[in-house]
This record gives sequence, C-alpha cells and structure tokens, in this order.
Amino acid sequence: MPVYVAEEFTEAEEQILRRYVTNLDLPVFALVNLPEVVKGALFARYSRSPKSLRRLFLDEFIGDLDMSGDVTFDATVGLRRAEELYEKVFFEYGDDSVAQLGGVHLACEQASNVLTKLLEWGRLMSYLEQSTRYLGYDNRLPSGHYRYYRAPEILESPLGARYIGEMDRMFDCYAELLPQVTQWLSTRYPKEAGDSDFVYRQAIRAKALDAVRGLLPAASLSNVGIYGTGQAYEMLLLRLRAHPLPEARSYADLMLEELRKVIPSFLRRVDVAERGGEWSQYFESTRSATARVLERIWPDALNPAVSAEVEAPEVRLVEFDPDGELRILTEIAVATTRLSEAAARSRVERMSEDEKAELFTAYIGNRTNRRHRPGRAFEATSYRFEFVTDYGAFRDLQRHRMLTIDWQPLTTALGYDVPAIIEESGLSSKYLESLDRSAALADALEPDFPEQAPYAVALAYRIRYVMEMNAREAMHLIELRSGAQGHPSYRRVAQQMHNLLATHAGHHHVARAMTFVDHGATDLERLESERRAEARRRAMSADLN
Repeated sequence: MPVYVAEEFTEAEEQILRRYVTNLDLPVFALVNLPEVVKGALFARYSRSPKSLRRLFLDEFIGDLDMSGDVTFDATVGLRRAEELYEKVFFEYGDDSVAQLGGVHLACEQASNVLTKLLEWGRLMSYLEQSTRYLGYDNRLPSGHYRYYRAPEILESPLGARYIGEMDRMFDCYAELLPQVTQWLSTRYPKEAGDSDFVYRQAIRAKALDAVRGLLPAASLSNVGIYGTGQAYEMLLLRLRAHPLPEARSYADLMLEELRKVIPSFLRRVDVAERGGEWSQYFESTRSATARVLERIWPDALNPAVSAEVEAPEVRLVEFDPDGELRILTEIAVATTRLSEAAARSRVERMSEDEKAELFTAYIGNRTNRRHRPGRAFEATSYRFEFVTDYGAFRDLQRHRMLTIDWQPLTTALGYDVPAIIEESGLSSKYLESLDRSAALADALEPDFPEQAPYAVALAYRIRYVMEMNAREAMHLIELRSGAQGHPSYRRVAQQMHNLLATHAGHHHVARAMTFVDHGATDLERLESERRAEARRRAMSADLN
C-alpha cells in the first residue's frame, strides 16, 4: 500500500468531519450528509485551491451550513432494505439500470498525473481536477516533501535514492524559475490603467504558471473530484483493478472501500471472482494478448524509439467523411420532415449550393454565445485527429468525455516543447537542463519499471494520441479550447483543428458554424477573464449592500 501524507485535524474539526466524510486519514473518501449544491460548489472550488477537500470544507464552507440537525445523521439508515432490493433486482436478475440511480461525490487526493488520466477515462462521470494553471507546485506537503508520487516499488529498489534526488531537483528548478518568470512578465507586461492590483497579479501569475508547468514531472500529485453513478464507478474499478500500474490497483482498493460505505450494494460484483474478477481478467488478458501479437508481427513497433523516426505534425486530420455535410443536411431533413433516410439523401444531393447554405444557416441559427450549439444532426459526421503535443496540452484535451480517445505511453522519444516566454526571458538553459534530467531518469527506470517510467517524464515532453468526435463535439471542443483565456499550447491545437476542417476536409459550412473560435493572439491569457470575474464580484457586493 502506498504511503500517503495524512492531514492533522483538531478534535473539534474531527467531530465535524465525521458527519460528512467517510474517513479522516486516507486520500480517497466520499462526501455524505450534504446537500447536492454544497457538494457541487465544494468540488468547483476544489479544482483551484491548494487545500485538501477536508481542509477546504472546514475553512470555507462550514460557516455557511446549518449543522444543527446533522449530529445524529447516520448514512446507513435504510441500507438493509436497499440491499435486499438490490439483491433481488440487480445481483440476481442483472438489471444494470438500477445501478445508474445512485451517485457519489468522491474525493481522490494525492494521485499522480499518470493516475488522474486513468481516473478520468469514463465518459459517464463528472470530474474536476486540481489545475496546474492556477496553483503553484513550489509549495510542499505537510510532510515537507515536494508534491510528487513516491512509488514504493521504486523507492525500495536500487533506483530509489536517485528517483528522490532527481525529482527534487526538477521541483527545485520549477520553484526557482517561477518567481523569475513572474518578475520578467511584470516588466514585459506593465499593469494597465483601470486594472486592480489583484486582477493584474492573477493574470501575471497564471501566465507564469503556464510557462513553467512543463517542468513538472507526470508524477506530480493532483486532487480529483469525481461524481458518478454506481454503474460508472463499477466500470472504473474493474479497469483500475486490471491495470498494470501498481498505483492504479492500490487506488482501486481505496476507492472500493470508501464507496462501499455509501453505495455498497451497487459495487457488490466488483471483487466477486466469477463476476468482477472475470471481467477484470478479461481486460488484462486482452491487453496482454494484443501486445504479444503486435510484438511478434512487428517486433520494432513497441519500442519507444520508433516513434521518433516518424515525422509528426502537431495536429493531423487522419480521417473524415467527404460527404459529411451531406449527411448533416440529410439528418436535418429526416428529423424535420416525413421523408425516409434514402429519400431525404436523394433530395439533398439535388439541392443547389445556395439551398444547402440556406438550410445550414437556418439550422445553426443566431448563436449569441458558444453554448448555443445546433442539434444532433451535427452528430451525423465525425472526424479523427492524431495529435503530437506536450503532455500538458494532452491533460486538458483528454478531459473531454463525449468523444473517443486513446493515447500511447508517455516517453521522451517525441521530444519536447519550450514555451516562447522561457526563451525570451533568457531562462531556457535551466529549463532544458531540467528536461534532460527528466529524460535520464525515465531512461533509467524503463528497463525494470516500464509502467512507472512515465512518472519521471516532464509535462513539456510530447505524447501521441488520437481523438475521434462528431461535428457537434468538435464545435464544443474547438470553441472552448481556442478561447483567449486558454493555455497557449492547446489554443494552438484547437486553432489548427478548425483550419483543417475547412481546408483539408472541405467542410466549410461546419467550420463557419463555429463562430466562437478565437484565432487571435493574446498576451495575458487570463487578463480578460480576471477582469470579468472582478466585475461580477463587484456587482454581487453591490447587490448585497
């Protein structure tokens, strides 16, 4: 079992917490006995706070709660009757839909960035992850250690001392460069008239954090808030229990223990040998068998070095339907008229270009903000993209759930990206030195610890992944991620995706429908967002007064 750094609470704080969390000293725990709006607000604040969820709850939420009726709360009330019903309806008869009706807010703390990607795999769950764009990693855990995962199997090996030493040096470099970049940015971008000191400092700090986050290794710890149904948690646990990464399997055990305190019935099958056991074994065996076949027929294909031999653009549109816009128009017609699919397609093909444009325009309508998206007809065509981006950009794009994504293991073979700010500020030599240290440590881990080697890889290194999405999801992703407040690395990716839809796929109507794609350049990405946030705070304050 990995060693986690437990927080210390006063006796009074423990008495409060026991009513609302399922344990006080483990990194995984569920929230109970709280209104849904409080749990949602707590998770929202969680993603941009350096505090643990328990500490955040005590410091910022307790004062606004009426706890007078909570002292005698018992989360197990009614559990026996529920379990009896579940036994009859679900476990005995296999009605999986029952497990979709109970949900849990689960806090997952001190998870590596490698693990967070596994936690966020499922489509039918909601996630909020601690942000590297708003929170500095120059502060330490209560134990005094930097915030990175210390894999027991590595620490107990001959590489243990080197792992700790090199990781500490990477974090030392991050902590050294962060104030230097902040100072350089303050000189490069003076405060504008009308901006408060708070707004200006927030925008500068966000820009500095964006610039240095590439130094952080993938072992960096993060907190993730998850909300999901019993069925979604069951699938997550089955995958984690079959994963070759020891951290994933250990975390699955912690999650199962806490979830069973809240929804025990819905997770009964997970560790039953002939149910969940066989299911996890299926995942494990198919993964291993697939790798063996590919290794036999393509002996070099599983070597990380082979990826470096291929010239790889940052974004490539590898597959699309040339008739995609005709499919969208056909779907519009089928949903609106009484025509069959074949009859509608035949008529669409005979439409003039002006008529097609008119129908597209009517269906898309007047989009006054990016959340106004056309209907499901835009799901009639799909696009498959291949990306080779830094791991930091991948972390942000991976969280989109209404698409299909797969990625290769993180290595250093595809090289790295150095932010322009690092080069312009004259700090690139220190930055590159830390990246070289990251690569050397990953290479040292690879022979004995291939699954753990990605822990050492800095976020600036590139990873290859593919994403397939329909046009409606593409609109959401591209408009959101191209926004001026976004990180420069994924803004650039979204802008390229938009260009490829128009120029490579030739889907001009789809591309034009994405009216909120931002192709402009910006200096301080978070400045306008911070200005709007301050305006909202002032308006709320005025209303209260």
